This record gives sequence, structure tokens and C-alpha cells, in this order.
Amino acid sequence: MSVDPKALSTVAGAVTALALLLSPSAQAGDAPATREATLQDVRSFARTKGMQILTFVGYSGAGYEDPAAMLGAADRVLEGYDPARTLVNIGATAEGIGAVYEVARRRGFVTIGIVSTLARDEQVPLSPSVDYVFYVRDATWGGRVPGSTRLAPTSAAIVGSSSAIVGIGGGEIARDEMLAARKAGKSVTFIPADMNHRLARDKAARKNTPEPDDFRGAAHAAFAPRQD
Repeated sequence: MSVDPKALSTVAGAVTALALLLSPSAQAGDAPATREATLQDVRSFARTKGMQILTFVGYSGAGYEDPAAMLGAADRVLEGYDPARTLVNIGATAEGIGAVYEVARRRGFVTIGIVSTLARDEQVPLSPSVDYVFYVRDATWGGRVPGSTRLAPTSAAIVGSSSAIVGIGGGEIARDEMLAARKAGKSVTFIPADMNHRLARDKAARKNTPEPDDFRGAAHAAFAPRQD
């Protein structure tokens, strides 16, 4: 008797999703349930819960010049979604756009994080408000694979599993993910926002490069309305 490898993969993904759903740590609301995962695993998890995935992208370590405005924009987006039908995904960590996890948690959303295994390997702290974390095996943090138009595994998992992506500012990785999502016909919303000016200047000083005078991020040029 022959066995279809794709069928086995689907069953394995469903079993993984069920195991995560029943994870004691996730149910208790303490440390998040974490595991290494593929795009298929993430899709199976969402399908098992009968929910869609709404992803927020933006600045991480670069921070925001006006964090309160960023959180207000995210909150207004979340008003339009049903917590009973929507998983909120960010990048698992608390930095920058990761602050939206707390807003989503207060609104009753189940939260997930799709992030490169670099975060696990480098022991990057996770957000205290993320429920489930999927580490995608990746030698990069995401974006396009250098020298190609192909997305790195982490970004491919984010775009492939998301029903909608909302960018609030964002650098090159956020830009690449939103462009790929738009090309795939998915809902993409961009909200302009400056990165933290001081952090950007400090970064330039450390690298001995010219001080920046534009803090709008790489995503802005691709998505913000042009001013004639």
C-alpha cells in the first residue's frame, strides 16, 4: 500500500496544531507555547482553530518616534476584527511593533508569533503577551533572499499564512513582506510612521555613517501615497 507524502504532512501538521492547542503553558497564560514550525504547521494551527491570521509588521529594534500613535493606529485596526475569528500575529518579541501584542490581548485576541529561529538561538526575549510562538528555521531575520526575489523562510511563512497584513511604518523586511502579500492578492494596509529618531542617529554614529535625515523607513517609499 502506497502512502501519499502530502497527506502524511497534512496529518502531521494537524497533530502538531492540536498539541499546541492543548499545551498547558498556553492555556495557563504564562510562558507561551513554542515550537519549530513550517508554513504548513502554521496553516494547520489556524485551520484547527477555525480562525484567520491578521499580521502586523513594522519597526522592531528601530522603535517608534511616537509609540502612542502607533498603538492607537493598531487599536483602530483591531476594532474591525472579531477576536473569535482572528489570530493576531506579530514577530513574537516585545520590541517596537511587538507592543501591539498587549493591545490585542486586552481586546481578547489570541496572539501568535512567527519568527526566525535566530530569535530562539540568540535568546531574544519574547513578548509577555504572546500565546503561541512558531520558530521558522531560517539563517536570516526575513525579507528577500539576497540576490533573488524569493522570500526567506520566515517571511514566506508569515505571508503564506496571513489573510491580511498591516504595516505601521517598517524597514526592508516589512516592505518585502507587504509587497509579496500584495502580489499574492492579500489585503495589505500601510500606515506611515517614523522610526525612533534618536535610535537611528545612534546607530549611524556607531557605524560611522552620515546622520539620517529621513526616518520614514523603507516601507514608506513603496506604500505611502506620493506627494506631487
